[in-house]
Amino acid sequence: MSDNGYKIILIGNSQVGKTCFLQQYCDRDFNVNSGTTIGVDFRFSMIVLDGKTYKMQIWDTAGQERFRTITTSYYRDADGIIVIYDITSEETFLQVENWFGEINKHSSQSVFSILVGNKKDLEQDRVVSTENGQQLAEKLSVPFIETSAKSGENVYETFKQLMEKVITIKKTTKKKTTKKKTVKLKHGDSKKLGCC
Repeated sequence: MSDNGYKIILIGNSQVGKTCFLQQYCDRDFNVNSGTTIGVDFRFSMIVLDGKTYKMQIWDTAGQERFRTITTSYYRDADGIIVIYDITSEETFLQVENWFGEINKHSSQSVFSILVGNKKDLEQDRVVSTENGQQLAEKLSVPFIETSAKSGENVYETFKQLMEKVITIKKTTKKKTTKKKTVKLKHGDSKKLGCC
């Protein structure tokens, strides 16, 4: 973990509600007039898990194709990635596999991702079923959750689930890299080693 905490990235097509999702998590607020993200934006936030407080640096990336070369550079040192689609837009759902392709191409192997179907409050306009979302998540081997950035439903739970896994991965990786290599000497081996 860096001094700036854990780096979390929000990705997905334009207008799926990434900015509102982040605003709901950080401010417990929903702004229907939040504009389109230009390039990237970020917020710092805290999360308490098992009595410990963890700092998150959450990056909200633009979904438009013209910003793709800028936003993919932020994947490299990400600890966790939330891929968001809009349950009322089949087009955004069909792009999910492309987004995961970008993750595989530009991020580290230890990054943890989660798939989110947003705008659950617009159930009457739904075109992507929960079952389709679950099936795609299974295909991609990632967790799946449906949320509403407007009502706040499952927004906190998404970050909680992501961070629990990210922290576990980080601890495991740290243990592997800090294990010291030991050299065993045979009994009676009294050879003196030279000084450097």
